[in-house]
Order: sequence, then C-alpha cells, then structure tokens
Amino acid sequence: MPLLPSSAVTAAAAPPPAPPRHVLPVIVAAQFLGTAPWFAVNAVMPDLQRATGWPAEAVGTLTSAVQLGFIAGTLVFALLAIADRLPARQVFLFCALASAGCTLAAQQQALSFEHLLVWRALTGFCLAGIYPVGMKIASQWFPRGLGAALGWLIAALVLGSALPHALRALSASWPWTAVFQGVALASAAAGVLLVWAVPEAPRAPARASGLQWRALASLWTDRRVRASVLGYFGHMAELYTLWVLMPFILATRLQGAALSWVAFVVLGAGAIGCAGGGRWALRIGSARVAAWQLGISGVCGLAAPWLLEAPDVLFYAWLLLWGITVAGDSPQFSALTASNAAPQAVGSVLTLSNSIGFGVSVLSIQLFVALLPTVPLAQLLPWLALGPALGVWALRPLWRTR
Repeated sequence: MPLLPSSAVTAAAAPPPAPPRHVLPVIVAAQFLGTAPWFAVNAVMPDLQRATGWPAEAVGTLTSAVQLGFIAGTLVFALLAIADRLPARQVFLFCALASAGCTLAAQQQALSFEHLLVWRALTGFCLAGIYPVGMKIASQWFPRGLGAALGWLIAALVLGSALPHALRALSASWPWTAVFQGVALASAAAGVLLVWAVPEAPRAPARASGLQWRALASLWTDRRVRASVLGYFGHMAELYTLWVLMPFILATRLQGAALSWVAFVVLGAGAIGCAGGGRWALRIGSARVAAWQLGISGVCGLAAPWLLEAPDVLFYAWLLLWGITVAGDSPQFSALTASNAAPQAVGSVLTLSNSIGFGVSVLSIQLFVALLPTVPLAQLLPWLALGPALGVWALRPLWRTR
C-alpha cells in the first residue's frame, strides 16, 4: 500500500473550521471508485488467456506494469509538487478521467500484450494522482484527525482494488470487456463526485514538498525510521503478490462467477483489517498492531500446505483471515513512518519509502509468478511468509511505541 504522502503530514498553522459531515464519506467513496482500475486485468485474466493463449506468468508482468507506473507517477508528482502547486481536487479529477481513458484504451487493445502493457503502466501513473492526492485532500480537511480517517481511506483502496472481481462476477454472462467499461465508469465517477461534493478545503500555509535527497540516508541511519520502513518493505513483499496469486488459489476449488465473488470478498476483507486496526492502534500502538497483523498473515502463508487440502469451512476461513491481515497493517506503516521521520524530511522519506516498497512488490510478483507453472502452490505459498517475518523482526524497536 502507498504510504501517507508528504503533503498529508504538513502541519496547519491554525485549526481550520470543522468539516461538513459528508466530506469524509465522499472522499472515501471517491477513493473506492478511483482505485478500481488497479486490478482490472487480473479480474479478466482467465478470459484473456483463453483468447490469446498467454501463459500464467503474463498476469504478473501486467500487474508489475501498473506498479512501475505508480512508482514513476509518485516520483514525478513529488518532484514537481503537483498536488501542492495546483488545486488538488482538479488534479484528482484529471487523473481519474485519464485513468478511465487508459482503461478504455486497454480494453480496445487488450489482445496485444505489448499495447496492454503500455496502457497498464499509464494507468498506474494516473493512479499516483488519485490515491495519494485523495490523501492530500483529506489532510487539508482533517489536519488534526487524519489518523482516524487513515484506516477508512486505505480500506477504500483495498475495496476498490477488489472491485473488478465483483464486476466480473456480476457480468459473468457478458463479454469480459464489461469489466473494463465498468471500471472506467467508476474512475470517471470518482473524479466528478469528489469535485462536485467536496468543496475547496481551508488552505493552511505550507511549504512545497519536493524531494530532499539527503533524507534517503535516514532510511538506514535513523534507527526508528529504519524499523518502520523495513517493516513496510516486508509488508509490500507479501501484499500484492498474494493478491495476484489469490485467483490461482481459488481456482483449486472454484471457477467462473463463484471464483470472482470469493476473490472480491477475500481481497476486500482487508478493509476490515484497515479500519479495525486503526481503532486497535489507539489502545496498543501502531507498531504492535502492524506486528500482530504481519505475524498472523505470515502464519497463514506457512499453513498453506495443510489448509489448501482442508475442508471448505477451514479453507475459506483461512483465506478470509489472510485477506484481513495481509492488508490491515497498511495504515499503521503510514502512521509509524510519518511520526518517526524528522519533520523536515518527512516528505522525502515517505516518497522514497513508497517507491522502494512498490519496487519490492514488483520483484516479489515477478519471482512468484515465474515459479507458479513449475512449483505447486503448497510449496510456493509458504515462502510469502518471508516478508512478514522480516517486517516483524524489523519492528522490534517500535513495539513499545504508543
């Protein structure tokens, strides 16, 4: 998951007026709809494979293209301070419409792997102006209460990422292109909804959030920053790879619309972990919540050889627990890194950590999907526990942080 963007931690000089009640629900809804294009291809990959004969590992390459596009987008947006120099609502609208356009273009050229790869990378670039910029808008409205909103915002990202699977289940009797069209409509609606229903936030004096390259060293030299970002990297090594592999896991028992529905439920369950983890963190601290969720998701991976063959009740309970915990720690890493970095370097630390984390996810996706045709799932899935194990070990210095 993307970490909290740099502009979301800029302190306000004076408390702004209380936001209207509808602002947070609208921003959450816009995040949900705007992030729907992220896994559009994954939801229809069986259809594309039947039409083109692409190998199983093609889904990993296409997912990595989105990740790389997002990395490039976050760096460009940070370097140019786009969301700080331009009205954030307008940036969100433009990127949501551009993402919808890229999705429709991908649909038109989906049977050409090279063209689809390009459009997916461009979609990832546009997503850098949706999720992080949505966080920027939330930070303008909730400068002193962003922590409470953070769980809901990342929960919306999780549900939005799972939405294409629900659309595929609903349109099982229609051509697969309906998923692309539905996702494009959702993205466009997100931009229009946010601009129409969320007024311009009270502006507080803020400095530009360009990268401070010297801050890169703090990822290693600062003990607390190192702990939170290494924990985040372990989280990212598992999260998106599991999301890519989930349809293959479910295909051992399901197919068609049933597979799509269960994929939506399992992946979307991460929203429960995000929202519930935020409330839990108020009692025991973000580091402990992140460590517990990392540990549980790692155990879920280690248990794969037994639970893949378990009765249905245990099988689906296992996947539901894994879905909740694999994404539920995301808000806590945002909070930890933002609070542990030096105030003058928060923007750079968050941006660079975010980019490295998505780079880790690309490497993990490519490795596991490349092994998928030759290594049985029962032998492959336990290796996903390496990421959570690293994360839990790295977070040790922060366990006492409340």
